[in-house]
Amino acid sequence: MGFKSTVDYVASEELMASVNVAVTLGKPLLIKGEPGTGKTMLAAAVAQSLGKKLIIWNIKSTTKAQEGLYLYDTIQRLYDGQFGEEGVSDIARYIKLGKLGEAFEAEDQAVLLIDEIDKADLEFPNDLLWELDQMEFYIHETKKTIKAKQRPIVIITSNAEKELPDAFLRRCIFHYIDFPDTALMEEIVRTHYPDIEDKLLKNAMDRFYELRSIRDIRKKPSTSELIDWINALQIGGIPAEKLRDSLPFLGVIIKKDEDIQVIKKQK
Repeated sequence: MGFKSTVDYVASEELMASVNVAVTLGKPLLIKGEPGTGKTMLAAAVAQSLGKKLIIWNIKSTTKAQEGLYLYDTIQRLYDGQFGEEGVSDIARYIKLGKLGEAFEAEDQAVLLIDEIDKADLEFPNDLLWELDQMEFYIHETKKTIKAKQRPIVIITSNAEKELPDAFLRRCIFHYIDFPDTALMEEIVRTHYPDIEDKLLKNAMDRFYELRSIRDIRKKPSTSELIDWINALQIGGIPAEKLRDSLPFLGVIIKKDEDIQVIKKQK
């Protein structure tokens, strides 16, 4: 039983194939694509489709690989020792597993999302090579090795802010999520708004792709912004015909003042 589109997430045939190949081979799936194409939401869809628990590790610029394995709370242990708490000699009490450790310790196979890996420093991906390859890590304080009870399904997203090391890339299955064509986009929108008026959907999508085609737009509107815009149009009771010569609620889909000026000059 492989990954398929869910009620809330429409995936292309190519994306479904990439997910299923990664699951079958037991390799991390590295996902790239422009913002708003559903990279982060993919992991939730995979977990829902396959009936797995989802564990999310959000990466920041200050995140270190060690945090995903475990943390040793020396301060709490020192505090407990000063106040005579029992069990201070048991170091294991002060070891807290990170998100990768949590995925390894799960009794049933989990889906682990490592979100926006390129936000961390350049050494971050390399620091995870052993753990992702061998599915284990060593806790020095307790001299214990944590091995994955079930190999997690690892999905890694990147916005291509930094180049990832070749050694890391070799260990991943790679998929770039292309921006949806009109047929797939209509399917995505109807997933969210099954009762949308046909004419409103057509006119909104025509204007949306028209905006994306303007060469000087710095931040092209994304799928998620189209969905928000259509929602605003429906709530605002905007008739489909009005979209032919105007762009109501422009700030829902265009987020830079320079781009708004470009659009105004197009009129």
